[in-house]
Amino acid sequence: MRICVAGAYGAFGLKHLDALSAIDEVTVTSVMGPTKEKIEKLAADKGIGHASTDLAECLARDDVDAVILATPTQIHAEQAIACMK
Repeated sequence: MRICVAGAYGAFGLKHLDALSAIDEVTVTSVMGPTKEKIEKLAADKGIGHASTDLAECLARDDVDAVILATPTQIHAEQAIACMK
């Protein structure tokens, strides 16, 4: 399964990235974060091929099968609806 972690730069996002790295047949292909500089550095450090500050950009990729929302709770509903569409 190919995963996008939205909110990857935060504490919960980092915990998810660490856990996902230990699961066979799971690859993080995209990460989303608050600032371009921070999320691009994280992606480079973790060997993740795509980084963005825009969830829609991540969702448009053909190498994303599922999304983990590690973003602030108050925006989960809007983001979850976008992911399901």
